[in-house]
This record gives sequence, C-alpha cells and structure tokens, in this order.
Amino acid sequence: MQCVRLHLRILAIVALMFPVSVLAESNATAGPAAISARWSDVIGTSPTTPTLQVVVNPMLRPKSPISHRAFQALHRLGANDVRFVPWLPYPQLAVAELKPPADGKTFWNFKLIDPMVRDFMRATSGHPVIMNFSTIPEWLYETPKPVAWPANPNQVFWGYEQGTQLRKHSLKKVADYYARLVSWYTKGGFRDEYGHWHASGYHYHFAWWEVLNEVDSEHHTNVQTYTRLYDAITAAIHKVSPQTKFVALALAAPSNDLAWFKYFLNPRNHAPGTPLDMISYHFYASPAPTDKPATWPHIFFSKAKEFLNTVRKIQAIRQKLSPQTQTDIDEIGSILPFDTAPKLARPIPNMYWNLSGAMYAYLFAHMARQGIQIAGESQLIGYPSQFPSVSMVNWTTGVPNARFRVLELLHDNFGPGDRIITTHVIAPGVFAQAFVTPAGVRKILVINKRNQSARLNLPATQGATEQWVDQHTAEHPPAQKILPSNSLHLGGLGVAVITLNTKR
Repeated sequence: MQCVRLHLRILAIVALMFPVSVLAESNATAGPAAISARWSDVIGTSPTTPTLQVVVNPMLRPKSPISHRAFQALHRLGANDVRFVPWLPYPQLAVAELKPPADGKTFWNFKLIDPMVRDFMRATSGHPVIMNFSTIPEWLYETPKPVAWPANPNQVFWGYEQGTQLRKHSLKKVADYYARLVSWYTKGGFRDEYGHWHASGYHYHFAWWEVLNEVDSEHHTNVQTYTRLYDAITAAIHKVSPQTKFVALALAAPSNDLAWFKYFLNPRNHAPGTPLDMISYHFYASPAPTDKPATWPHIFFSKAKEFLNTVRKIQAIRQKLSPQTQTDIDEIGSILPFDTAPKLARPIPNMYWNLSGAMYAYLFAHMARQGIQIAGESQLIGYPSQFPSVSMVNWTTGVPNARFRVLELLHDNFGPGDRIITTHVIAPGVFAQAFVTPAGVRKILVINKRNQSARLNLPATQGATEQWVDQHTAEHPPAQKILPSNSLHLGGLGVAVITLNTKR
C-alpha cells in the first residue's frame, strides 16, 4: 500500500542529491556502442528477490471483472515475498473490527476481507508472503467524534484515518487486535475481548508480517511511538505465530528523515528480545504536471539515481547499528500527476508503462549491488480514482502490462545467489549488468533508458538467447529469439536479458 497522496505533496520539497557514477552505464557518445563483461571479476553476490505488492481495493473482490485474471497472472509469476496490504480508503475491506467491543458484544467481521485473502493465498501458494493489515481501527485513537465510513464497501473514503494520539491504555489493545487477526488466519480462530471463540478454519503460514505502513505520514506518528507499537505488536503476534518474522517502518519518504533509521535500528531503543528482522521503505518517481512525456525518461532515471543515494546512506546506518537486519524496498514504482482523480485527465501514453518497467529493472540491478534483499514493484491493480499509473495490469481486462512483463522477465532470470560481474558500457543512455547464476549460466541485463532505439555490440554472444520487453511486446509476454550475431538491437525503453550459450 502506498500513501501516494503524501508522495505527491513532497515531490516539490525533496532535495536533490549528487548523482553517483555507475560502472555499468554510460552517457558517452564517442566510439562504437558496446557492452563488455569481465567474467572473472566477481564484485558481489546478489541477495535480491524481484517481486511485487498487492494492494486491496474493490478490483480484487471476487465479483470484479478482472480479479480472476489478475490473480491468475500472480500465480503464474510464482514470486516469493509478495506483499499483501489491506489499507485505509476501504475500511470494510481492511479493518476486521470497525466498532469497539461493548456490553459483552464484539463486532469482528471478516466476511468482506476473507475472500481476497483466500484468493491471494491460493495465488501465492508454496511461496513465502509478506502480510500487512496496515490500518489500525480508528476507535483506538482519540477523535472528536466516532469515525463513520460509507455503507458501500467499494466506495473510496479518505476520511477514515483520523487522530494522532492513541486512547489511554490502547497500546495493548492495538497489539491484541493484531494478535487476534493473525490467529484468525493461522490458528483457526481466536478468543475475543470477552473470551468467546471465533472459528475461521484457516491455518495459513505467514512468513513475514509487516508492522503498519508509511508511519512517517499516517497518524503523524513519530519514531518513538512507532517503536513502542512495533515492540508491542511483534510480541503479541509471536505468542500466536512464533515462526513469523517481521518487517518494520515501511517509510513513505525515507530521504526526508534518516533519524528514523538511526533510532529504530538501535537495539537499545527496543524492549529486550524484540526482533529486528527487516526494515522497509518506498520510492516513486513522478514528473511535474507541466513536464512533457518526452522528458519523463530523464526525470525518472534521475530520480532513481537520487533514491539510490538514499539507499546507500540507509545501508550504512543499518550496517553500523543492526547488520543482521535485512531490507525490503517494497514499493517501487512511478506515479503520474492527478492520479487520484475519478477520471483520467488525459490518456496515459503507452511508452509510460515501458518507462516505469525499465526504471524498476534499473533499480533492481542496483539494489542487487547494494545488498537489498527484496525489491517489490508497486502494485498489481490500480485504476482511475485508485492510482491507475501504478497498476501492473490493464484495469479493464486484467491482462498484465509492460510493468508486470518486466518483473516477469527479471523473476525468470535473476534472483538471490547470482554472482554480480564487472560490466562496462559504451553507449549513450544504456545500462547493463552481467550476472552468473548459481548454475553457472552467464546472463546480461540490458536497459535502454531513452525512448529511441539502441544498437550495441555484445561480448561473444553469437548463438545466445535474447528475451525482451519493449513497446512492441507491450502487454504480451517477453519475446525471445536466438541472436544471429554479436549485435543487439533494443527498442526505446526496452529491457532485455541476454543468456549466453556457455556455462562457467
């Protein structure tokens, strides 16, 4: 789930960082365009899993015209560590106890939530998942009056999240709410506030539970309050699901305040025994409303470079304070201006989907070099009024778009354990990174950062296989062919994987 409203607000105030030179990309214009790899020079081993997030909205409900096809695509992908996020604009689809218990009666209700959880768990069966029911019931916060919500569960409602202070003695109640929610899905049910048993019959395994979402904006939470919430919630969940590990923070704007990481990653600021398994944070690139599409490639990749500088700083803090803690950058994407309008102000150009996919591939490669464990693209379904430019499927048909196809290409070729090879590029606007898989297969990821074709010479690749996504493949699966020569032609904003026909 992304708090894209915050993202759009902060675009104008985020400071520019100095770009970092990258070995495997070039803006050079002199000399023949070429890629070379020094296969004996291993600069590291990738820990990075390419994956995505699934954000709950009405298009995921069983009667949606596209949910079945979208979940089918998710199942076929077979990704690990997919993130599932029910969230605040749809209270009835996200909060299991919308009213406080009173007079011996409780108001737990999973009828609208369970069908989407079941579909998600079926689609990801056999793979670890990251669960994040991100919205705390509002009756646990101090508000001027009880918060109402629409009777229609499909009606978007941005007014549910209110209050900045938890009610007195509510810290334990928040922790108990999440413990019961986890018990519902992993232990077959739970006992409510009055000791009554509520049976579910579910016995899912949740490998990861992410504690809240974008806490640097929601409820105006500070790091001290969040840390207390995290400690209480993780302790309560561990009592019912001791095998579950935890993801923390999920920050919307990590570059704005690195003090969050310095405080949270210091074990001294936590209750004894609190696990610090993994942290998470987000990144979206956006143009200004006045920027023309022709300028978007430069803007997106420039912002991606700035973000990688932030990643480098956070990694240094993590390494110093809690080196065993892993990192999940679990919302990676792009957002066009005015994306929350009920109707699109103008059509999204087709090149945008390839641009966003190419930027994700670029960040994936750099995250592998920086030791990031999970790179999660955002998000499976978006549609007009619900961030259409963030969608990874066509919201009218459910067919995967080019953003999904790039993830598919990466998932099928790269993953943890790949050796990262020194790679050189002499070609304007082209990035490349060579890998050797654990099975010894040599592969080169090539990304065209410009919206014009590129032709490159490759290192001894005659007879190699090329798989690619470009503006011609569009919503179709990645194309594939045998390269007839050591030359590669890559369309504008294309992403290709070259698999050499030798093993080393």
